[in-house]
Amino acid sequence: MKSVEEMIPTRQSLLSRLKNWNDQEGWKVFFDTYWRLIYHAGVKTGLTDAEAQDVVQETVLSVMKSMPTFEYDSQHGSFKSWLLRLTSWRITDQLRKRQKGIEHSKREPRTSTRTATVDRVPDPAGLELEAVWDEEWRTNLLEAAINRVKRTVDAKQFQIFDLYVVKKWPVAKVARMLRVNTAKVYLIKHRVGKLIKREVAYLQTKPI
Repeated sequence: MKSVEEMIPTRQSLLSRLKNWNDQEGWKVFFDTYWRLIYHAGVKTGLTDAEAQDVVQETVLSVMKSMPTFEYDSQHGSFKSWLLRLTSWRITDQLRKRQKGIEHSKREPRTSTRTATVDRVPDPAGLELEAVWDEEWRTNLLEAAINRVKRTVDAKQFQIFDLYVVKKWPVAKVARMLRVNTAKVYLIKHRVGKLIKREVAYLQTKPI
């Protein structure tokens, strides 16, 4: 079984095409692969949906700005750790923006028993962002692979796979709901599952 660091493509080939800002397909695959990872890390550290969306945008922009001079060297830290640092900085930026918007709470009367809002702003370090990142890293590649396969297979076939494998409906319920026999449900599970495994392998070895 591959280590966490290898669960999402981190090889030099991933980054080489990103040095070309005009490589739209390369950047699309990069975004599709990583945006959920960045977004979920933001939400789990206390950001709102809008703030987490901003973190995704700003982190991807940071990657783009870094690419022309970026040289990947696994001996000096993994891509996973580098992307985590960028994401952490952007999360901190969002928390600072939030804090500036509630500075007036500092002027609350000293007799107030409420905790000042600024004191309730989450601290990314205190929330163990690295542990959150590891958890999201483990699941993100599979989600990316499933979504890529979803765009390539028949909609009804994917629905059967989603209900049976992802949502864990009983096979009889899936067959009845979509008016197919149980044998077809099993067959589609095998076929789509094989495509997802192939996509995971592709993202691991030739991600972009």
